[in-house]
Amino acid sequence: MPTEAALDRDRAVLRYMLDRHAEERGEDTFVHFHDGPVWSYAETRDRVRRRAAALRAEGVGQGDPVLTFLGNGPELLTTWFAINYIGAVYVPLNTALVGGALEHVLGDCGAALMVARPDLAERIADIAPGTLQRVRLVEEDGAPALPGLDVRRLVDPETPGDLSLDRPIEPWDTQAIMYTSGTTGHAKGVLSSYTQLYTMGPDAFDCVGPQDRCMICGPIFHCGSTLYVYAMLARGLSIAMMSEFKTDRFWPAIRDTGSTFALLLGVMAAFLLKAPARPDDRDHPLTHVFIVPFGEDGPAFATRFGVDVWTIYNMTEISSPLHAGPIPPEDGLQQKGLAGTLRPWMEARIVDENDIERPRGETGELILRSARPWALMQGYLNRPDATAQAMRNGWFHTRDSFRQDEAGRFYFVDRAKDVIRRRGENISSFALEGEVLAHDDIRECAAVAVPSEDTEDEVLIVVTPVAGRSIDAAALVDWLTPRVPHFMVPRYVRVMEDLPKTASGKVQKHVMRRDGVTDDTWEKPRRR
Repeated sequence: MPTEAALDRDRAVLRYMLDRHAEERGEDTFVHFHDGPVWSYAETRDRVRRRAAALRAEGVGQGDPVLTFLGNGPELLTTWFAINYIGAVYVPLNTALVGGALEHVLGDCGAALMVARPDLAERIADIAPGTLQRVRLVEEDGAPALPGLDVRRLVDPETPGDLSLDRPIEPWDTQAIMYTSGTTGHAKGVLSSYTQLYTMGPDAFDCVGPQDRCMICGPIFHCGSTLYVYAMLARGLSIAMMSEFKTDRFWPAIRDTGSTFALLLGVMAAFLLKAPARPDDRDHPLTHVFIVPFGEDGPAFATRFGVDVWTIYNMTEISSPLHAGPIPPEDGLQQKGLAGTLRPWMEARIVDENDIERPRGETGELILRSARPWALMQGYLNRPDATAQAMRNGWFHTRDSFRQDEAGRFYFVDRAKDVIRRRGENISSFALEGEVLAHDDIRECAAVAVPSEDTEDEVLIVVTPVAGRSIDAAALVDWLTPRVPHFMVPRYVRVMEDLPKTASGKVQKHVMRRDGVTDDTWEKPRRR
């Protein structure tokens, strides 16, 4: 694969993009906060520059990490942009972090300053603050007592003053440290460049045009939503933003803000489909959505709500190497697990445990590299061992199981560690979960392996009910039996109110594997 020229700073770096669009587009809308203000490009830049001056007054210099502990909204967007505007490094904290997980990030990232909401800053009181010295609050009331830390209100000046840089911000500079979810251990800090964030978004969206406004309904402390903000900024388009995804608030927010497309990650599409049908299901401005991962809810969503459906594959460490769409509803049922085809500057292989390439059609681990310099992560902060393992043999190892068809399309099969081995067959937990989620009473599902008294694994599904409904485990298995191969039919069913999740909302399958067959688990009667 020939090497692609590096991106130039005017194209890829936040400061220069924002300045250019504020000059060229001025009063055009950049962001419409649902149930909140609407900011033009000019107003956004003015607010960002004043926040940047406040950070400079706190001693933040080019290359310094700055923590944010804020939910979606004006304060987080302004602070993120201001951090990058002066060439500092954005370190967003998941708003669900508490205790040891929060303490780990504070001790790992090297930041001396945090910008926070008072209620979130309170969580620091009983943990070691690491390198943190100063907490600056974005609200007047509710300042917490944090012994040993300098805690005050952050005040933006009326005018920004001199915001000149020691040197230009380059596309290969570190833009953010994004912490992964840490499903089995402490989260790792991914060092992400401006080039990586740019490659994740603007070049991936073939479906985005001048008329589009992107609804940001997922948290922008995640790369999943961050890249959509960056993509629209890079193109001089507009975004809308919800404080958080709520099923009953999604369509009102879409209509209120005039949003034309959105990312629906994880269970979002399924939750919207489980809501009762309404006469106005197609009365909205939305024209296309990205659904990740792509399963049976993709074609169902397209049909019910009258939108085009796309999909994309990404991780915090990479840069949206695969995408597909629009996917016709009639084709979608045959495309379950579709992740898409490769983008021009990416290269992919599907390999075995020794990095030996597998034939087309066979399942293996997806590994990636890019011809664009700095399009993948710079590494894991303070984790050279983990970086070397992930990047062995010059390829990034996703730890995701994939297959590729003869047409070159890639299909997600499962997380490698989540594959279930039963009766000589490999079972994709992703595929089984998709079948279970088709049941009207099921809101969430996780399929995991539990030990068998014979050999290999038995299948346990852990399910949660749709609000106002109940789940009969025996009836669920009877319903499922004709829909899946016999070896996929679960022996065990456990019903919970909510699945255990990480601070970033990812399902913790290792917790359910550890708990195994609990006292409240239903077991399918065995034939004698």
